[in-house]
Amino acid sequence: MNYIVREHSLLTGKKNLEHLYTLKNFPVFMGCVDTPAEQDLRADMIWDICRDTGLIQLKKLIPLEKLYLNQHNDGVGQVWQDHYRAFAEFLHQNKPGKNILEIGGAHDIIAEQYFRLDSDVRWISVEPNPEYIKNPKIQVIQDWFDENFFSAEPVDTVIHSHVLEHTYNPLKFIEHIAKFLQPGQKHIFTFPNLEAMLRNNFTNCLNFEHTVFLTEPIVEFILEKYGFKILAKQYYGNPHSIFYATNRVATPENIARLENKYAEYKQIFNNFVNYHLGIVADLNKKIEKSSEPVYLFGAHIFSQYLIGFGLRTDKIIRILDNSLIKKDKRLYGTSLIVDSPKILAGLGKVNVILKAGIYNEEIKKDILENINNQVVFW
Repeated sequence: MNYIVREHSLLTGKKNLEHLYTLKNFPVFMGCVDTPAEQDLRADMIWDICRDTGLIQLKKLIPLEKLYLNQHNDGVGQVWQDHYRAFAEFLHQNKPGKNILEIGGAHDIIAEQYFRLDSDVRWISVEPNPEYIKNPKIQVIQDWFDENFFSAEPVDTVIHSHVLEHTYNPLKFIEHIAKFLQPGQKHIFTFPNLEAMLRNNFTNCLNFEHTVFLTEPIVEFILEKYGFKILAKQYYGNPHSIFYATNRVATPENIARLENKYAEYKQIFNNFVNYHLGIVADLNKKIEKSSEPVYLFGAHIFSQYLIGFGLRTDKIIRILDNSLIKKDKRLYGTSLIVDSPKILAGLGKVNVILKAGIYNEEIKKDILENINNQVVFW
């Protein structure tokens, strides 16, 4: 593969980077496929940290066409549905204009929620894989939002949901949004609370798609740098996302100096690695001793990370997931076929490995109350 290699800190432009950790031969795609396993691509996931700021960033980036083979997030589950509703309400409260451009609108859920609050808007969605946009009121532009993107339609508000953390250069991304907007126009977005997620050892925090550890101080520094004044901020979930409403200003105000978080962020990252090495060792002992069937929940990065840290899969019967678009496919980088947790019905006592961050309780509750109350979760 022709990797994009980061030799410099994204924040300072300097080569003052220190190697943190490498996960060898990690699957480059976090979704599910129906192609043969021998076609799967793998790469070393190499993490560096900037000594001057504490910014953690991935060293070798995967070409986008390899990384995003297809749409692998259909927003399934109550946590996501509540997120979209809460963000639509936050958007409405912060009074966007009537010409909204949504970057990365893979589906029309946010727009649908917003139309219930204000139907008198024009909605444009820029999305390279618009598989789930069915609302005829949404104008779809199948494209990447990069420095070459241009809209012939008027735009007075730019929004995005869980896109910023996917950008290979968040500074250029925010700078390009600033060029799109006139002073007084709005930039409103939501992105994952990555610092809280990493502190809680969530495996969907940093990966080949989330290549920069974007914390609140760093995001707010970038916003100020490119002329956005923060109007409102709201937290969703515990932890899940942070909502920002910002206003484009004519002249950037004095930008505060970014505090160096090197020691703090390095410790958080090392704790994350050591925690997973420990729990995988414990899970492998349980798998070896178990006389009951063992399943793994989460046909996504959650499971790929556990396997990357050494989880044995030879005794795992199936990988479970609630997403209909993943059923009967294979989790990329593994031999595990995906099935619905409904297959656990009537099986009696079985073991399910579950490490899905904020979604754990929602998943447990559904399985225990609606499918099989004898399931033991590891």
